[in-house]
Amino acid sequence: MSGQSCCLFPILLSLFPGPCLQYHDLMELIDTHCHLTHGRLRPTLAAVLERSAAAGVGRLICAAADPEESRLALALARKHAHVFCMAGLHPHDAKSAGEGYLEMIEGFCRADCNVALGEIGLDYHYDFSPRDVQRRVFAEQLDLAARLNKTTVIHTREAFEDTLAIMGESRIDPSRLVFHSFTEGPAAARRVLDLGAYISYSGIVTFKHAVELRESARLTPDERLLIETDAPFLSPEPVRKQKDNEPANVRHVAAFLAELRGDRLERLAEVTTANAVRVFGC
Repeated sequence: MSGQSCCLFPILLSLFPGPCLQYHDLMELIDTHCHLTHGRLRPTLAAVLERSAAAGVGRLICAAADPEESRLALALARKHAHVFCMAGLHPHDAKSAGEGYLEMIEGFCRADCNVALGEIGLDYHYDFSPRDVQRRVFAEQLDLAARLNKTTVIHTREAFEDTLAIMGESRIDPSRLVFHSFTEGPAAARRVLDLGAYISYSGIVTFKHAVELRESARLTPDERLLIETDAPFLSPEPVRKQKDNEPANVRHVAAFLAELRGDRLERLAEVTTANAVRVFGC
C-alpha cells in the first residue's frame, strides 16, 4: 500500500477549512508512534483526529502493547484510511505471554493496514515483567519479525546493552528497525546508526534536561530520522503541562528538531515523512 494511495491528507484538510489550510498547504507530518486506543484518548478520539488533521498530521501509526491493543489498533486502522497499526507484546506485558500469543500477533501483522511489529523490547526501569521473561519474549518476537520481514519498533529503557545483544543474535534486518522514543546519548545513537536502524524522537527531546539526547538528535542523519508523540504520554514543550499528549503535538517535536538541527520546518517535515513512508510503507 503506497503512501499516495492510502493517504487521505488532502481530503482531511478539506473537511477542516480555515487555519488548518493556511498552516499546512506545503507540508505533511506523520506521527509514527501514538497509542490512539489508550483509555485516555479513546473517549475523545474524534476530536483528537480532527486536531491532528488541522495540524497537518496526515498519517498516524497506532502502536500496541498487547493482543487486545493490537486488536483495537487494527479495528481503528480499518475504520480510518489515514491510520495504520502495529501489533506486539510490550516488555511490561511479557509476563502475560501465554501459549499461542505469537500466532495471535502474527495474525494481526498479516493485515493489510498493519505496518510493523511493535512495540517490543526490554524495560529494566519498571521491571513489570521478570527480566528473563522479557528477554525470551523479545527474542521470540524478533524471530517472528524476521520471518515475516516486518518493520519492528523497539522499546528499550535502562536495557540498551541487552537489547543490542538479543538483536545481534536474531535474524532481524537492522534496516527494518525503529528505536522509538529514543532517550540515549550520542554514543548509543552512533551504535544504533551503525546498525542501519532508524531513530525516532518524541517530546522528550524538547525537555530542558535532555542535553545528551539533543546531541543524539543533532548527529542523526536525515535519512534515519523519525518523529513521534507516544501519545497520550510525553507532551512536548511548549505544551508539556498538557495532561494527555496527542498526535497534533508532533508538530512541536518537528519544529524543535528543525531549529536544533539548523533546518527549515518544511524540509524536516518532508524528510521525516519520506522516511516514515519508506520504513513503514504507509
